[in-house]
Amino acid sequence: MQQAADTAHVYVSNADSGEVSVLRMDGRAHLTAQSTLQLGGNLMPMAISPDKTQLYVARRSDPLSVVTLAIDPFTRDLSVMAEAALPASMAYVSTDHTGRYLLAASYQGAQLTVSPVGPDGVGPVQQLVPTGLNAHAIMPSPCNRYVLATSLGGAELMVFAWSAETGHLSRQTSWTARSGAGPRHFRFDSAGRFVYLLNELDGTVDVLVWHASTGSLEHVQTVSILPPCFAGKPWAADLHLTPCGRYLYASERTSSTLAHLTVDAASGRLSLQAHTQVETQPRGFAIDPSGRYLLVVGQLSHHLSCFVIDTATGQLRLQQRLPVGQGPNWVEVLA
Repeated sequence: MQQAADTAHVYVSNADSGEVSVLRMDGRAHLTAQSTLQLGGNLMPMAISPDKTQLYVARRSDPLSVVTLAIDPFTRDLSVMAEAALPASMAYVSTDHTGRYLLAASYQGAQLTVSPVGPDGVGPVQQLVPTGLNAHAIMPSPCNRYVLATSLGGAELMVFAWSAETGHLSRQTSWTARSGAGPRHFRFDSAGRFVYLLNELDGTVDVLVWHASTGSLEHVQTVSILPPCFAGKPWAADLHLTPCGRYLYASERTSSTLAHLTVDAASGRLSLQAHTQVETQPRGFAIDPSGRYLLVVGQLSHHLSCFVIDTATGQLRLQQRLPVGQGPNWVEVLA
């Protein structure tokens, strides 16, 4: 019998309707629409602060900015705290592990930015770092001594030394991907031993050993996430690991599928297990902190689906489907 989850809240950014949807997930993972906050513009990447008091949303249309939203400690509803200008349209935002800095990557602008975060939200950009073409994702390493970022057009996963005291990035090294792969999103495993890198253009995942002592990467394996009899141009989007580290899921937009892979604990290597048909054009999805539920949105279906994760096999079972805003593309879960 599926164990009950703790009550959680789900935030969905809706690019076409310019709003953030707030949904409540009860102890049995049944979702109900709670509220909607209209911000206007093309809303896409989001990140929750480490202390769970703020939600950051990047607007990718004019005025280009990051909006800081206060998370009500009781209802988990959202309210606007601040809005800070950004120099370009940002495809990804995250925080360092202290929560004192917001990191952002710009696909169109080929740049990374660092902005300070205070009690009143995100402030003006304090550092801008040019990159190769199409910077796409940026995150700190588990030890918070490095920041990694992808350049899709430059075919590399960049490594920067990171100062949590000053909020400064210094280019250190990079790992070069295959020509035509298109590095997009990536995840560290919970132990900080491996990096899983999703490639948008050829629909693959690279498994990389992460050497935290030197801030370097070593290639182990490449696995396709494309379903059988795939036809068309690969268009991989997002990937997430379950908290236990046993399963990895990756979304592919052309086929509207999620690939389900198992992870070998010792080697980090992946084995493709199955594909699940999901919402149309699944740009973003998330796994709840309990590791028992996966929530995926369809950018063209304007719906969210909640899947139960079989903890013994990693297989997905659809539990609920409900409408959200127009063009949903990013999901964050707050337990």
